[in-house]
Amino acid sequence: MKKSYTAGFKSRVAIEAIKGEKTLAELASIYQVHISQIRQWKSKAMEALPRVFESKKEKRQQEQEIGIDDVYKRVGQLEVENDFLKKKYRQFGIELK
Repeated sequence: MKKSYTAGFKSRVAIEAIKGEKTLAELASIYQVHISQIRQWKSKAMEALPRVFESKKEKRQQEQEIGIDDVYKRVGQLEVENDFLKKKYRQFGIELK
């Protein structure tokens, strides 16, 4: 059966690993968690830390950029589909206006 851990537990272990006062092997023994799991939680915490200190303005800009990227992706997909359909219509001798 797969063990599941709370976010609080994961963050506590990750903070301990980041502090570096104890080795990963010691932490694994104390918390009864595999070393690779501790490494994973630590790296995830390190990745997330910069986002904690971002301003609301920076977060909004990132969200807008992601939204714009999605729009461009969708437009490109629709252009490809449109070109495909135009070719198919021409194959059947149908003229588009």
